[in-house]
Amino acid sequence: MSDTAAGAVIVISSHVVRGSVGNRAAVFALETLGHPVWALPTVVLPWHPGHGRSTRLTFNEADFDHAIDDLIAAPWLSEVKAVLSGYFGNAAQARSVARLVTALREKNPDLFYACDPVIGDAGGLYVPEATAEAIRDHLIPLASLATPNRYELAWLAGAPLEDNNAVMEAALALGPSRMLVTSAVPMMTGGTGNLYLSGRNALFAEHRSIDNAPNGLGDLLSAVFLSRLLSGMEEERALQLTTASVYEVLARAVKRGSDELTLAADASSLSTPMAMVQMRRLLHPAQRRKK
Repeated sequence: MSDTAAGAVIVISSHVVRGSVGNRAAVFALETLGHPVWALPTVVLPWHPGHGRSTRLTFNEADFDHAIDDLIAAPWLSEVKAVLSGYFGNAAQARSVARLVTALREKNPDLFYACDPVIGDAGGLYVPEATAEAIRDHLIPLASLATPNRYELAWLAGAPLEDNNAVMEAALALGPSRMLVTSAVPMMTGGTGNLYLSGRNALFAEHRSIDNAPNGLGDLLSAVFLSRLLSGMEEERALQLTTASVYEVLARAVKRGSDELTLAADASSLSTPMAMVQMRRLLHPAQRRKK
C-alpha cells in the first residue's frame, strides 16, 4: 500500500518515554500498516503511571490550542484522511480537537474521525469528570467511529451495562454510526470480546481472556481497526483481523513475561495475525424491535 493510498492520520494522545501505550502504540501500528502519521502528544510521561512514580509533563492550554491552529492552517492537509484521538490531559484539549475535526471536515467532508474515549475502566473514571464530559459532549457527536470499553460506554451513556443487549442499546443511543466496544460481556467461559455495531451489523469477536495484560491494548486496537476500515476492508473481516492482531500481540508479550506490549518484536502480528477468533452475529436491536 503506498503512502498516498493509505492516507495520513493525525494521532492525538499521551506519549510515554518507555512503553507501548497511547501514541506509542497507535503510531507504531499505523506506520506498520502503511500510514504516514502526524503525532501530537497531549501529555508526556516517563512511563505508564501503573509502573510507579511517573512525572507528568503538561502543555499550557493556550499553547496546545495554538498548535491546533497550526495544524488547521497546514499546507499539507490534503494528505490527511483521518484523525484518531485518545487520552486527553484536560477538557480544553478535547474542545480544541473538536475544533480541529470540524475545520478539517470543512475542507474534506469525508474525513474519518475515530474517538477512543480514554476515561476509565472497571474501577471508574481515571480522568477528571470535566474531561470526560468534554469528550462526551464535543467529540463523540463528531465521531465516525468510537471505541470505548464497556465501562467507558456505561459512563458516557449513563446506564449500567450488564449484558450485550444493554451494550448495543447504549451504543445506539450515544450516536456514532460505528461503535466498537471492548471488554464486552463474554459469551464463552473464560473469554473476552469486542462488540461492533454499525448500520444493521451487530458483530462479536471473542477470544480467551489473558490475565496480567500489559497496558495499551485499547490504543492498539483503535489504531489497527481504523487502518482496516480506511483500507476499505469489509467490516466483519476488519473486526476479525483486528481482534486477532491485538490478542496475538498480547499473548506474545505475556509469554515473554514483559510488562509492556512488545510491538517491535511482533509487528508481523499487526499485518498478518495467525490467532483464531470466535466470530458471532448478534441480533441487532433494530431487528429485535420489529418482532
